[in-house]
Amino acid sequence: MTRKKKTKIKKSAEDIVLDLFIYTILAAITIVTLYPMWYVVVASITNSTELIKDPGLMIWPDEIALGSYRMVFQNAKVLRGFRNSFIILGLSVPYNVVMTLFTGYFMAKEKMMWKKPIVWMMLLTMYFGGGLIPAYLNIKDLGLYNTLWALIIPGGVSVYNAIICRTSIQAIPDSLRESAYLDGANDIQVMFKIVVPLIKATLAVLALYYGVAHWNNWMAATIYLKENELMPIQNVLRAVLMANQQLMESGGDDYNEYAETIKYATIIVSTAPILCIYPFLQKYFVKGALIGAVKG
Repeated sequence: MTRKKKTKIKKSAEDIVLDLFIYTILAAITIVTLYPMWYVVVASITNSTELIKDPGLMIWPDEIALGSYRMVFQNAKVLRGFRNSFIILGLSVPYNVVMTLFTGYFMAKEKMMWKKPIVWMMLLTMYFGGGLIPAYLNIKDLGLYNTLWALIIPGGVSVYNAIICRTSIQAIPDSLRESAYLDGANDIQVMFKIVVPLIKATLAVLALYYGVAHWNNWMAATIYLKENELMPIQNVLRAVLMANQQLMESGGDDYNEYAETIKYATIIVSTAPILCIYPFLQKYFVKGALIGAVKG
């Protein structure tokens, strides 16, 4: 068999100029997007005196100084913040995913009693809420105030995520579930033995959504927690950015040497864990977010 030679389309001068223009614009957008993050990284390993003296454009520090990271990890409040955040993530993400799975399965299942009014009531919560004060009073009356459970139990299900889960379940052929019912399986068995293995990508994406939401949720901790020992890392980061001199207890010349760069180091330390999760879930992200979409 003779291979067909690929014919290359010769570009005109106008096409080449247009490509160069597009690539230039994309390169400029990339630099503008990535440089602020790179600046934070460079500033965190820069000597505070050098940073104050030359606060402009920085590509790389003249001398690498890691003292700000040492001070961050030596601070007990930062370590407690990480501990609290990991406790919240470890308890809330499985709880959220399981509750969303049950909700999505209910929404996807046909011939359920009172399904329409229940679904409409759930959808109503996406547009109308009780407000901050009723939510605060509810948390306080339930005995959850000033406990980590106030950040875990409320908001167990996101209706938006439940809709994503429902759409993914509806994409599963009905014949699989019907054959399981004929073999004597109940809904719990069908959900965990048939549905869950087929929508693992969607569940991974939902876990990522919930994890990022809990990791960045400093507002709820500000409202429902009053003890500093219970504050998650984002609230500690906020305190560092707003009043880092009162927060950091090292004091002395060491603090003055890294007073400016310690806030940048805290940003890197508090952001790095959630960024490390993305590479492991990236292969599921697009597939899980688009699975069950309407086909053209």
